[in-house]
Amino acid sequence: VQLVESGGGLVQAGGSLRLSCAASGRTFTWYAMGWFRQAPGKEREFVAVINWTGGNTYYADSVKGRFTISRDNGKNTVYLQMNSLKPEDTAVYYCAAGNKFQTVPGRSNDEYNYWGQGTQVTVSS
Repeated sequence: VQLVESGGGLVQAGGSLRLSCAASGRTFTWYAMGWFRQAPGKEREFVAVINWTGGNTYYADSVKGRFTISRDNGKNTVYLQMNSLKPEDTAVYYCAAGNKFQTVPGRSNDEYNYWGQGTQVTVSS
């Protein structure tokens, strides 16, 4: 599975961005998908994950109520809608593909085997 993120950029606090992650391969629909982020000087952290059917989603407490993860299996794409952005959301955002056919998707970096190159999100105050 190859993953390519897009949609990052510079936005003012309170604004919105939508990240997209386009996946190659006919088996995209089998995988749990996740968004993770890494700020300068910090470890990569979980943001949001979605299971292979799209029926289960989980969010980090820091983004709950502001971010929404979704997937369109017909387009082999997963999205992250980010609203009410804060300066502390500034990071490189990575899309990742995890295990197949998981009802409950993992929330750890170690459970994700395929990663995109990342897209920068910068939120100014």
